[in-house]
Amino acid sequence: LPIILYNIPGRTKVDLTPQSTAICAEHPNCVGLKDATGDLDRVKEIRSLVGDDFLLYSGNDDTASNFVMRGGDGCISVTANVAPEQMHDLMVAALEKDADLVQQINGPLMGLHKNLFVESNPIPVKFAAYRAGLITSPFCRPPLAELDSKYYKDVETSLYAAGLLDFEILGFDAKVPVRGVNYAGEGDWNYVSLNVRA
Repeated sequence: LPIILYNIPGRTKVDLTPQSTAICAEHPNCVGLKDATGDLDRVKEIRSLVGDDFLLYSGNDDTASNFVMRGGDGCISVTANVAPEQMHDLMVAALEKDADLVQQINGPLMGLHKNLFVESNPIPVKFAAYRAGLITSPFCRPPLAELDSKYYKDVETSLYAAGLLDFEILGFDAKVPVRGVNYAGEGDWNYVSLNVRA
């Protein structure tokens, strides 16, 4: 079976170095890498060691477009569970090196990229999928619990900003981003208050 390596030192406390990746890439069943280090400078180095046929995927939604624009092939995405079309279009724009379109698509998604990790994955994305009407319950199998209610506003506001939740059903005062960050993941949000009432 094809194998995609997964480098996530934030969870494993061990880094799969570019050199180790290159050694693994020599095995015919190793076809790619999901890199969740957040270190965008590694893309060029890894690519130089493994060649063009080895797939390089970002494991970080917030920097995935920049990862791809630096030579990656795509993203294994959490955000795509609730915004599949937007993430598809974002990856296509990044592959085409269209920085303006990347910024246009990614800006409204930046809140989701952040707030889908306010608790352990997949708790927030299950809640987001539920609020977006994609599933019938935010239930997570034990030992996971449902999303803590103190994070509801964060996730719901992010869904609204991404165009995935109607204005009328937010049900609280919300501040949503009206201008996104650039494709490199730099810059700040500008916010506007919606003053929404249930």
